[in-house]
Amino acid sequence: MASALVRGTAIACGVAAVAGLGIGIAVGKPVRPADVQPARLLPKDLCARLGDISTLLPKATTVKAFTQLGITEITCAIDVPEQTQPTFSAASIKIRITPYAGREAGPGQPPSTPLEVAKQAFARKPWPTVPDRPYPTKVDKHVGQDARVAVLVYRADLTVQVDYSAHPIDPATAQQAAQVLADRAIWESQ
Repeated sequence: MASALVRGTAIACGVAAVAGLGIGIAVGKPVRPADVQPARLLPKDLCARLGDISTLLPKATTVKAFTQLGITEITCAIDVPEQTQPTFSAASIKIRITPYAGREAGPGQPPSTPLEVAKQAFARKPWPTVPDRPYPTKVDKHVGQDARVAVLVYRADLTVQVDYSAHPIDPATAQQAAQVLADRAIWESQ
């Protein structure tokens, strides 16, 4: 009787070990916080590195540089309201530079890399794609009294969104200017 009990226990332990090994292999190693890549740090003077933007602003503007906000995600902004101008002109530029961190995935899945997370963020924007660009680019345009253009550019672990609003300006010129600013922001973020 005792040998049957020992044999039954040994069989049960063997089955449990095989089942545990199978489940462990199927589920994979648990993700530790150290396995998820953090977002990279952007230069502290990123907005200043974007250079002279005076050609995108009304002629009588005295402010010629961006205001920089943020540490991880950086926003460069400048606003020239019509009330401050002697002529019927205004401009507003906002550039949001977002470096992405990795993200934990489901059980048994490796964490997403920063490149994958940035690509997913870019893909979620429903705007039309701009062909023949060095980096994947999407644009959203509104034409009215003033031209409002939003450009989203993706490269590696970054997305850069430029919102440019001005009047008077041709919408195609506004889009070209926003694309140049986005490309410059990507270059200076490296």
